[in-house]
Amino acid sequence: MKEAQLQKEAMRVLKETSRTFYIPIKLLQPTLKRTVGSAYLCMRAIDEIEDHEQLSSEVKQHLLRTVSRLLKKDRFDDTVYQELIHPYRAILPEVTLRLEDWIDFCPEGIVHKVKESTGIMAEGMADWAEKEWQVETKEDLDDYTYYVAGLVGVMLSDIWEWHDGTKTDRQLAIGYGRGLQAVNILRNQEEDAERGVRFVPKGWSRDDLFSYANENLRQADLYIKEIRARNILVFCRIPLELAKKTLRAMEKGREKMSRGEVEATVDNILKD
Repeated sequence: MKEAQLQKEAMRVLKETSRTFYIPIKLLQPTLKRTVGSAYLCMRAIDEIEDHEQLSSEVKQHLLRTVSRLLKKDRFDDTVYQELIHPYRAILPEVTLRLEDWIDFCPEGIVHKVKESTGIMAEGMADWAEKEWQVETKEDLDDYTYYVAGLVGVMLSDIWEWHDGTKTDRQLAIGYGRGLQAVNILRNQEEDAERGVRFVPKGWSRDDLFSYANENLRQADLYIKEIRARNILVFCRIPLELAKKTLRAMEKGREKMSRGEVEATVDNILKD
C-alpha cells in the first residue's frame, strides 16, 4: 500500500478505536504523528484480543503468546500471523487484522522499540488471561497496569528520545500510563465485575482505588515537567488532563466528562 494511503487508513482506524489518543496524536508533527499513531495501533491490535468477549481465555493466551514471539523476530511474518488469526477473522476488528500494516507504517529507526514493547505487553496480557484477570494485591495491580499501560509510557519515552533527544524518567513514564489506566478501571468497575474480572485488590474500597489513581497521576505530573518540546508536551498533557478531570467528575458521582468539557480542556491546553 502506498505510504500516503496507509497514513490515511491508519488515522481512520485510529479515530475509530481511540477516543482518548486520537486528538493528541492528530496534533503531533508529521514524523511523530506517524510514529505514535503506528505504535498506538500496534498495541491496540493486541489489546482487542485481550478484551474480546467472544474469545476464551485459552485462545487469548495462545494468540497473545504467539504474537509476542512473532514480534521478537527481526521481520514480522504476516503469513504466519494471518494463519494464526484465521479461525477468528470474522470476529476480530480491523485494527487487529492489520497488525503488519501498522508495523510497516512505523519509521525504520524506532520500529524495533515499538515491536519490543508491544511484544512484552502481549506476553504480560497472556499471563493475566491465564490468571483470569483476578487482582489480589496492590503488587498484582501494579503488575497488571504495567503491562497494559505502563509500557505505553515507556514506549513513548523511547519515541521522544529517538525523535529529538528528549529524555524522560522511565519510572515516571510508567506512573503516567498507570494513572490513565487506573481512571479507566474506576470508570469500568461495575462492568468489569459483571463479566467476572476484578482489577481491585482484595480489601480495597473505591476510595483506595481513587488514591491509587491520584498517586500515579502525581507521577505523571512529574513526568511531563521534564518535557521542554512543546509538541510532545501538548500530546502528553491532553490525556493527562482528561484523566484528572474524569477522576474529579467520578468523585462527584458523575460517570464521565461531557463532550463540551473535553473540547474546552483541549482548547485550554492549546492556548497555554
